[in-house]
Amino acid sequence: MLFRASARTVAVMALDGSLFLHLTEQFVHMHGYRPGASEVRSWERSIPALASALGDAGLDDVEVMLEYALPLNSKRADAVLAGVHPVTGEPSYVVVELKQWSHAEPHEDDPLLCHIDAYAQPVLNPIEQVRRYCEYLVNFNGALAEHPKRVSGVAYLHNATEFGMSGLREIETDDRGQLFTAESRGSFLDHLRTRLSDKHPGARAADELLAGKAAPSKQLMALAAQEVREREQFVLLDEQQVAYRMVLNAVRKAKQSDHKEVVVVTGGPGTGKSVIALSVLGELYRQGVPALHATGSKSFTQTMRKVAGARKREVQDLFKFFNGFMTAEKNSLDVLICDEAHRIRETSANRFTSAAHRTGRPQIDELIDVARVPVFLLDEHQVVRPGEMGTVAEIKAAATRKGVECSVVRLESQYRCGGSDAYLRWVVRLLGLEPGGPVAWEPDDRMQLQVAGSPEEMEAFLQDRRGERYGARMTAGYCWPWSEAKPGQPLPADVVIGDWARPWNLKGERAISGAPPSALWATDPAGFGQIGCVYTAQGFEYDWSGVIIGPDFVWRGDRWVTDRTKSKDPVFKKSTPDTDVDRLIRNTYKVLLTRGMVGTVVYPTDPESQDKLRELVGMKRSVVLL
Repeated sequence: MLFRASARTVAVMALDGSLFLHLTEQFVHMHGYRPGASEVRSWERSIPALASALGDAGLDDVEVMLEYALPLNSKRADAVLAGVHPVTGEPSYVVVELKQWSHAEPHEDDPLLCHIDAYAQPVLNPIEQVRRYCEYLVNFNGALAEHPKRVSGVAYLHNATEFGMSGLREIETDDRGQLFTAESRGSFLDHLRTRLSDKHPGARAADELLAGKAAPSKQLMALAAQEVREREQFVLLDEQQVAYRMVLNAVRKAKQSDHKEVVVVTGGPGTGKSVIALSVLGELYRQGVPALHATGSKSFTQTMRKVAGARKREVQDLFKFFNGFMTAEKNSLDVLICDEAHRIRETSANRFTSAAHRTGRPQIDELIDVARVPVFLLDEHQVVRPGEMGTVAEIKAAATRKGVECSVVRLESQYRCGGSDAYLRWVVRLLGLEPGGPVAWEPDDRMQLQVAGSPEEMEAFLQDRRGERYGARMTAGYCWPWSEAKPGQPLPADVVIGDWARPWNLKGERAISGAPPSALWATDPAGFGQIGCVYTAQGFEYDWSGVIIGPDFVWRGDRWVTDRTKSKDPVFKKSTPDTDVDRLIRNTYKVLLTRGMVGTVVYPTDPESQDKLRELVGMKRSVVLL
């Protein structure tokens, strides 16, 4: 929240110009950079319109909270009005979304979206936008969990006429999603009077809202239990069940005796770490235990939201990112499930983090502090970027510093790569991640392994498997430049090998030219045809995996060596030590080579490396994979 005061004070400060200077100073202090011109302009034009409406409605003593930050979220509501309900006498809150729009058209295919001239892409209908803000507040602010009817929402388009906005009302409105224009300003004032009393100040109601504990509500957890736990029972075997029970036992002890414990679950690809995470979450929600899921991967988090919250969109808000707990109160959650914990960074700070929050505090400490039972699920051989700190040793050391007990469960059995332990051992020996050097591949009946003689051969083979209704993707080491894709133009074919060229997966969050957004590349069938990188493949699986081993990892003489000069990955700085780059490149190929469930096709761009792989796999150069 950037500013809080009575409506009367807001009006006075808006009139003399001091309000906008104050908002700008607070923004810089909180975020570390200056607000954009469009944001400042919206403050200067929209806030006076709201303050004037409140004054004309006789609501000068209502408390106004500007740029109100949603709990455990980077989104901000333009304003939240706090006061007393004129009928019930209870606290009452109105979430306000302010727009300067003068005209908007509903999207031709989806009334929840709309078009305005200022943006090339569609935006969310403001009725739906403010309704979702209200629902999120109820779901995550403890002051509202038992009183959901205290919250309502309005979108106030103070420059618009009814004619210019009539199409937006095609969607259903309710008490949490109302729309008013300049032309319906009188109705807006009447609506505010039905929610806020003109006889009582709103300061105490604002205090109560701000004091509300940031945690998922019981109603939301009930929905999540139904969506995650009751929709499909996961069968956990052996050490998976041990890990599951250890987490639940730690939660039970925490509730009984103010106990805090860290649980680490470590295992290779396909050992069921994410299945354990979802099973634990579903059971905790069934028991009414406040818990959240978090990862450091945008692709993985968005896919978890899509999978776990497919039918109940509210459930999607239970899936967060590691850097979302910088300011969270200690032990405000009972449980935090940190999936893909090998992606934990040194700190949560980035270039947008305010100076006040640049404490240098380790991200591991933030994640341990926020919950009574922090759970970390990780694979140490999937650390692929400098600055990633998610190892068993780092987590245990952080727990020891805090005097917190730490239990470790190691998963051995795996369910990816056809359940072939032999294939996983072959991969880690090939990459030098375990001692002993590369060994010949001994085919088993669980996993298929082939070496292609060209990228064309690899792609044609995978296309044939798709024709047999298998899923397939192609990935590569980061050895080619990566251009920005532009709407309406073909994707730039950056991965060039001889006469064959294909684009990387998209970088952004929007589909372009039929290609899916970055986060959905591994799960959307339209992802075939683009080359995935480790950041979009990590955490996912598909039936057949095609892996291009670039010139950054080659066979020379009697060993595999890495060549950092061939990597185009911008995360490798000049200051990154050679030993770290070597380890991270090997880990990258470990991730890429362990995505396949049925089989893997490998194509090394380097001839000597291709000969060595054919020797290890027992293939002759004349073999064609068709």
